[in-house]
Amino acid sequence: MHYNYKYRLNPPEPLTETLLHHVDTCRQLYNHILYLLNDTDDIPARYEVQGQLPDLKTWWDDLTDVHSKVLQMVVKRVYDNLSTLKAQKENGRAVGMLKWKPPREYRSLTYNQSGFELKNTSGRPVLWLSKIGEIPIHLHRDIPENATIKQVTIKREPTGEWYATFGIDVEEATPEKPETPEKVVGIDVGILKYAHDTDGYAIESPDFSDERERLERAQRDLSRKEHGSKNWEKQRQVVAKRHTDIKRKRRDFLHKLSNYYVREYDLVAVEDLDAKGLVELPGNSRNRAGAAWGTFLRMLQYKCKREGRHFVAVDAKDTTKECAACGVKTDKPLWVREHSCPSCGFEADRDANAAWNILSRGLEDVGVVHSESTPVETALPVDTSVSAKRVMETGSPTLKERTAKAVSE
Repeated sequence: MHYNYKYRLNPPEPLTETLLHHVDTCRQLYNHILYLLNDTDDIPARYEVQGQLPDLKTWWDDLTDVHSKVLQMVVKRVYDNLSTLKAQKENGRAVGMLKWKPPREYRSLTYNQSGFELKNTSGRPVLWLSKIGEIPIHLHRDIPENATIKQVTIKREPTGEWYATFGIDVEEATPEKPETPEKVVGIDVGILKYAHDTDGYAIESPDFSDERERLERAQRDLSRKEHGSKNWEKQRQVVAKRHTDIKRKRRDFLHKLSNYYVREYDLVAVEDLDAKGLVELPGNSRNRAGAAWGTFLRMLQYKCKREGRHFVAVDAKDTTKECAACGVKTDKPLWVREHSCPSCGFEADRDANAAWNILSRGLEDVGVVHSESTPVETALPVDTSVSAKRVMETGSPTLKERTAKAVSE
């Protein structure tokens, strides 16, 4: 299986200047290749363009300072972006042309197959990069012994920090998925409650109000600085650090929550959401973007594949309207948070009812015969509310036990 391992780099000032020079050279090559492709009617194959790199080096001296594999990956990056643009056009999106990359939008370079090596110099791990040198690296976790490092991407974050992301292949057999999953769960994601599952757990959304307030305060201070001045650049990094703080806390919450569901269940059923399309809808888009549903679903998907679990994404249409007990559809506005079926009398939380429908559809897709018991007979009598703070501070295992406070509520 393929994994990405990310580590912090600590390059000294001379190597930082070298890295910035290499990244900027790659950016200029990216713009040059893009110019050539936009200036021709028939786009040549990628390997034809890569074959022209030696000729470019005869008059472009800066290219000789950069490893050949890095330059080839720049060409691949242009063609990958063109393929993405073509796919979006085929899906009906209104797309234009690729734009040139300014310095702030091009911050990485990639070594593929060769030109890099992890070393241990005098007890300190370093990353050796061809034509750059040895950079101290913080190996906070070991790379598996049976792993093969395929490529390394060096990136400078907006905060000014440097990171190395190793793309590795691990020779391991993927666990087989159980033919008849015993522990199954359906998950409905939302904003008021981030996740509501069929076991009666309602996971609260993380509260980043304090972090957002600090971010907005830093953005106001930035707006008062003269653009391009030293004070402006210093404050810009403060704003970037505030953004990074929110991003890291959100991903920490999502990792712990997804780990719990993958570890505890044989089958995880979710809605097949178009997260990007939902964000583009008018109204409340900030909360939908901050929820990062797409990231959460992708985490569940690859972790289920890694651990040998069933991951099922079902059609999200009418999961809220249908009654989980009898299947009768009942229209209800968004502000109505309780489901009450006029046909069979089944009552439940709106999101809990949706979670049961998601699980039912997921079991049908996998071909598993579900228990004949209805949600009325099997659901917990009171939904257990779990705060996002508990998930982030003590980890996902806190979901295993219902606290006395939750029971009393």
